[in-house]
Amino acid sequence: MPTPGEHHPAFEEYCECIFELDEDDVAVIQARIADRLQVSRPAVSEMIRRLETEGLVTTDGVIRLTSDGQALAQKVVRRHRLAERFLTDILGLSWAQAHHEAGKWEHVMSNEVEGALDRVLAYPTTCPHGNPIPGSQYDAPKSVTLSEIAVGANFTVTRITEELEFTPGLLDYLESASIQPGRNGSVTASSPDGTVTVEIGGQHVGVGSFASSRILVIA
Repeated sequence: MPTPGEHHPAFEEYCECIFELDEDDVAVIQARIADRLQVSRPAVSEMIRRLETEGLVTTDGVIRLTSDGQALAQKVVRRHRLAERFLTDILGLSWAQAHHEAGKWEHVMSNEVEGALDRVLAYPTTCPHGNPIPGSQYDAPKSVTLSEIAVGANFTVTRITEELEFTPGLLDYLESASIQPGRNGSVTASSPDGTVTVEIGGQHVGVGSFASSRILVIA
């Protein structure tokens, strides 16, 4: 059972999901939450009622976090993204492995461990995918989506948005293709359906429209 002042992991999971959907400018409705968490819509409906009773969300067409819900979500997201940094930077896990493991760590990490991770990692501002760590000194760059880059133009990857982390196999693909924050590349071709071909890390790779419209870069 959660100790006083803490919340059940399911509450944390839902508040985290709502936070991340909003962060990616995705409309926060029950169907989106069900898709992200891979649960039934009736289950989402019941949990949203419980969250509203707990004072963590409001519902008025769109689901929104209250100030308490926002604080809870930021705590969980911060711990998840710090854990991802540790698991990739220190332990050498792949992006996909780190994302999966961090989903467990975020619910059991103490304040002391969180602070120690932050210190050991030299106070990072983003997770390995470039998403901001709440409570850090993150300064958002002026980014555009990869799909907006013209053929022949250069770019630097800044962020793999959270929505892409939940697409099966995509994190492994992007990591193996060197489509990672800080990497420089150029667009070599594009098609009407939104697919682009980029040269990055010494290889030519294709990026479908779903991903190219959600990968953030600076030109």
